[in-house]
Amino acid sequence: MTLQTIENDLLALVEAFDGNIAYKMETDLGDVIGYQEGDRFQSASLIKIPMIIEGYLQSERKKIYLNQPVTIPPNAVTGGSGVLHALSNKVFLTVEDLLTLMITVSDNTATNMMMDLLGFDEINRCIKELGLKNTFLGRKMQDFQALKDGKDNTISAEDTVTCLKAIHTGDFLTKQSQEKILRVFENQQLRDKLPSMMGRGVKVASKTGGIRGVSHDCAIIRSESRMVYAAVLTENIKSDEESRQVISKIGKLIYDDMVAE
Repeated sequence: MTLQTIENDLLALVEAFDGNIAYKMETDLGDVIGYQEGDRFQSASLIKIPMIIEGYLQSERKKIYLNQPVTIPPNAVTGGSGVLHALSNKVFLTVEDLLTLMITVSDNTATNMMMDLLGFDEINRCIKELGLKNTFLGRKMQDFQALKDGKDNTISAEDTVTCLKAIHTGDFLTKQSQEKILRVFENQQLRDKLPSMMGRGVKVASKTGGIRGVSHDCAIIRSESRMVYAAVLTENIKSDEESRQVISKIGKLIYDDMVAE
């Protein structure tokens, strides 16, 4: 496949979209297309991707242990996406469970606990080591006071694809860590954007993001013979549903091109 075959259709979707949009796509053979891919967006839950990379990096360096038990103190419970806020305070979890919940159901309580465990400075240092140019962790999930104070989390489509590549290839993480993270992303429960119009013949490992006025998705999409890293970011959107539909249509364009004879 060559991504250029779908570029005109992608740009037509961009032209008709009411809001800011950016995307980057790259194949395993180095074929690349993008639109505003270096623009900085509010990250929403995409900030959790460099966080899980740092989590597994710290486990490799024995700073934390994936099987170490954690308890959830009442003051750590955070609203918004996820399930932990709905469970009893007697639930028993491990660090690996928190990292998994942070991605598969975008759990905000798990995310904030991992921010405390890993450290803001360490996460931002990992972001720099990954070579991300427009990504920064500035606040916890649902911390609206920090947002009012001008602190926020940011990312770009280009940085998102860089993260996906670090999860799947290269030597930033060990192969064992890469395989574990990829499994977590493959178990993603929020699949109503990029994968929603895809059929059989591909595996999708993805992570969504969304807050008021913001909707993102990114994925590693693999068939038997082809592979694409994709990130689509939208901001200043008038309609969550319009954003969801355009991201879904972009996913369908990628899928159709991957499975075409």
